[in-house]
Amino acid sequence: MADGAYDIVVLGGGSGGYACALRAAELGRTVALVERDALGGTCLNRGCIPTKALLHAAEVADQTREAAAVGVRAVFEGVDIDAVHAYKDRVVATTVKGLTGLIRSRGIEIVPGTGRLTGPTTVAVSGPDGERTLTGRHVVLATGSEPRAVPGVEVDGERIITSDHALRLGKVPASVIVLGGGVIGVEFASVWRSFGADVTIVEALPHLLPLEEESSSARLERAFRRRGIAFRTGARLSEVRPTPGGVSAVLADGSAIDAELMLVAVGRAPVTDGLGLDAAGVATERGFVVVDGHCRTSVPTISAVGDLVATPQLAHVGFAEGILVAERLGGLDPRPIDYDGVPRITYSAPEVASVGLTTRAARERGYEVDEVAYDLAGNPRSKILGTQGEVKVIAAVGGPVLGVHMVGARVGELIAEGQLIYNWEALPGEVASLIHPHPTQSEAVGEAHLALAGKPLHVRG
Repeated sequence: MADGAYDIVVLGGGSGGYACALRAAELGRTVALVERDALGGTCLNRGCIPTKALLHAAEVADQTREAAAVGVRAVFEGVDIDAVHAYKDRVVATTVKGLTGLIRSRGIEIVPGTGRLTGPTTVAVSGPDGERTLTGRHVVLATGSEPRAVPGVEVDGERIITSDHALRLGKVPASVIVLGGGVIGVEFASVWRSFGADVTIVEALPHLLPLEEESSSARLERAFRRRGIAFRTGARLSEVRPTPGGVSAVLADGSAIDAELMLVAVGRAPVTDGLGLDAAGVATERGFVVVDGHCRTSVPTISAVGDLVATPQLAHVGFAEGILVAERLGGLDPRPIDYDGVPRITYSAPEVASVGLTTRAARERGYEVDEVAYDLAGNPRSKILGTQGEVKVIAAVGGPVLGVHMVGARVGELIAEGQLIYNWEALPGEVASLIHPHPTQSEAVGEAHLALAGKPLHVRG
């Protein structure tokens, strides 16, 4: 093809963009990947990976404090935040380096700079080497998301910060107000509490993690109370005032919460400014690019994936969407994604993991449901780990499993089995017949299904 002309031009090198590029190259397509920052996007550089590195450091801090409970003599002397950041940044840097090498090895051209649509098949890139125009038989938009703003709350990067600032914060704050009790807010609250900060979460909806099964949210809330993490649910912010020591959050009921910092964690908004969507005729709704089940936009030659579209804002969702688009453009016939069947994990202490429908959602869809919650207090491995929580399984009466919901240490590693159970429409009795290894937390999954199948061993009837 002519210079600057490709089968596919991908705008954005995050999970959705690089997955699309890699799969398309594997299918023999020529690909240009445009990225204005480091490859890996939000997940690798400002999201999943660095936050989980912080959460691991937080777990080590907690284990050190609690070492005497298992007979190990250890002294917790504090958190060296510079060393924590060095560890986090090392994990990120080595992963970015490996990803960059992989992409180059597949013959994909990495084009540094900011891209914008100038037509249905053309992209103008402004980069370190000046302006360049790329032409693709198809263009894939994968520009990701950024922290969502709150009207009337001015982020200054010092007293009022976003998750981007939090990942670079050069100190452990004495006290923090976390505005938003979703995944991002809950995870940072967990980190900061482990590092020694006083934390208060303010959430407008009735529960923390409001999209999760209600019993999972309740379990997390009980655990947070035990950890000393305060939270106000059903509370709306009225205004934020500066104070000599930081900020004061005034709530709608007139009460106020004072802290050194406020983290604004009310979700993420798609990055569309300057993308040229209007000029190219790409339809949007509530700021998101509108797509069908195969990620096709209103323009036949343009697709969109990841946080840019109104699907779950999860790196593995963008990854799957990128592969779906590459396979469709490669002449294959991929199936649309069942978003209910995508696992969801919050990496707080304790973790919350789920897949499938909540009880409420199942009933709203007309199912008569049967459900069992197996308490991890009966699981020996969980006792060894010192964790509390549950595995809750929801099934249609006489039918397949509709949802699996877990709370407890390390349950994020168990939800892959829940994904298989849900996506293969397994019956509780079919799962009950499987032998889970002992002693593992996975036995809790088996026990819950045994109970649903009518033969509970360690669940009281």
